[in-house]
Amino acid sequence: MALYKTLTINKTTKVLIWKIEETINELKTGITLSENSKIRLDAMKSNLHQKGFLSIRHLLKELNLTDADVYYDEFGKPNLTNGSYISITHSFNFTAIIFSDERPVGIDVEKQREKILKIAHKFTPIEEYKTIANVDALISKLTIVWGAKESLYKIFGKKKIRFLHHIYVDDFNFADNKTIGEIRFDGKTDSYTIEFLEFEGFTCVYAY
Repeated sequence: MALYKTLTINKTTKVLIWKIEETINELKTGITLSENSKIRLDAMKSNLHQKGFLSIRHLLKELNLTDADVYYDEFGKPNLTNGSYISITHSFNFTAIIFSDERPVGIDVEKQREKILKIAHKFTPIEEYKTIANVDALISKLTIVWGAKESLYKIFGKKKIRFLHHIYVDDFNFADNKTIGEIRFDGKTDSYTIEFLEFEGFTCVYAY
């Protein structure tokens, strides 16, 4: 089984990343699914989505959690029955979760792709990054910004906020692996720490 990376953020917060290298049958081994999850799994047409769903259950197991410990609210946000906080992500052959005993958390994994250049104007003021001449560096930076906003969106957990108008990410240096993000909505501003890492052409960003 392919636990790829474990990051300890602090004594109550952890990130776990899984690299999917198994067959579906291998991923079904060693975990127990609720009846509802079995129905969800069977309804997935994509082999990759099924593998992602199952590998997440193995990541839960690494935290001594089970499929039955997770439930989804009306907005599709995952929650834990014990009151702790969790966020889940899946991109191609990587899945990840962030778990915290004490604070809301969000996570996103994205494959670094050139198509982000075409949609950047939809989620960030692109002029902020036009000074970056190197295309690969621009793709990398925009993927981090997207992942940061996706992570904050997951923390907020409701459909009303917009990436461009309500979620802000401070500029950052790649070497810092960290920045600050804010959700500004309904007269309130909530600030979060954003951290990021890159591996095998993917970007993982998490917020807490």
